[in-house]
Amino acid sequence: MTKQKIFTRTIWVLSFVSLLTDVASEMLYPVIPIYLKTIGFTALWIGILEGIAEAIVGMSKGYFGKRSDDIGKRLPFVKLGYLLSSISKPLMTLFIQPVWVLFVRSTDRLGKGMRTSARDAMLSDECAKENKGKVFGLHRAMDTLGAAIGPLLALVFLYFYPAHYKPLFLFAFIPGILGVALLFFVKEKEKEVVVKTKNGHFFSYFNYWKIAQGEYKKLVVGLLLFAIFNSSDIFLLLMAKYIGISDLNIIGVYVFYNLIYALFSYPMGLLADKIGMKPTFILGLIMFAIVYGGMVFVQSELMLYMLFFVYGVYAAATEGVSKAWISKIVPASETATAIGFHASCASVITLLSSTIAGLLWVSFYPQVTFVVASIGVLIVIGYFLLQKK
Repeated sequence: MTKQKIFTRTIWVLSFVSLLTDVASEMLYPVIPIYLKTIGFTALWIGILEGIAEAIVGMSKGYFGKRSDDIGKRLPFVKLGYLLSSISKPLMTLFIQPVWVLFVRSTDRLGKGMRTSARDAMLSDECAKENKGKVFGLHRAMDTLGAAIGPLLALVFLYFYPAHYKPLFLFAFIPGILGVALLFFVKEKEKEVVVKTKNGHFFSYFNYWKIAQGEYKKLVVGLLLFAIFNSSDIFLLLMAKYIGISDLNIIGVYVFYNLIYALFSYPMGLLADKIGMKPTFILGLIMFAIVYGGMVFVQSELMLYMLFFVYGVYAAATEGVSKAWISKIVPASETATAIGFHASCASVITLLSSTIAGLLWVSFYPQVTFVVASIGVLIVIGYFLLQKK
């Protein structure tokens, strides 16, 4: 009997597509708050914009995840989603009106929402339960490697052309469209499709909660509780700017964070397969609390780099692991819906948490934003420790 490969061609291709797409997206991510500041956006409006963008991601993840499960197809959603995100990049620079910026950012996020649940379901379909952590860990590692390469390219460009942000949005189109082209090398597995009820309205996927297993419900409650205190990463970058770190060094620390994230993603997935998803996830939450508490006391670039090292390990211990955890406890025919349902609910809460973070920032002191998050995540850790599984 031949041993089944853990990493199939589909897993590798999807991982490389994510790498290229993140090169494009993350080339812009650390630049976006700086660029938005130059065209008149305040920290509050940046928080609202990012919250709305993430809400669109989550809502579309839920809807298109259910659509993917209903028709038994993954690849069409993956292709169109990556295409939308790619073409949105150069559009950001055409106009500076808030409505236009919101529209373009929303198009990018809609693409992400359309593809993510279906892509994660494809990854899950390609592996056995005992390998979920490894497969999702590898994908996160490749994805995040792209997230390190992208800002590094931006860093090099801005070193030679300081404050020339607009050309970066045009350059980001190239790796994005290359990723779309790679998808034509993916073949979807043929599988028997169970005829399901009509799709209903856009939010009909919320009905999944009624039929979901108890273990899934307990997990999602904990993940959503964490989302309350986990605002956009942009606030970490704004804090670096607030304490006087230069634009180039802000991008540099973001590159460093993504390199650590990429380096630890597969080991954390391997750890999750060995010791369990919950202990690994709780380890990540502890690191989150350390980082957000530590941001209050940052006074130097060295300390900032130390905290972003821990933050990279936190991300590796939670992002891919949470998806692997969900895919492990739900039936294969419900994977996209289950992942999408969680993402949809989390996005609504992220909109709220990012808005609150912005309000705390402008109403009190920036440090208050991080103190609240650090204390809040201790409650989340307590919740998971109280759960038997």
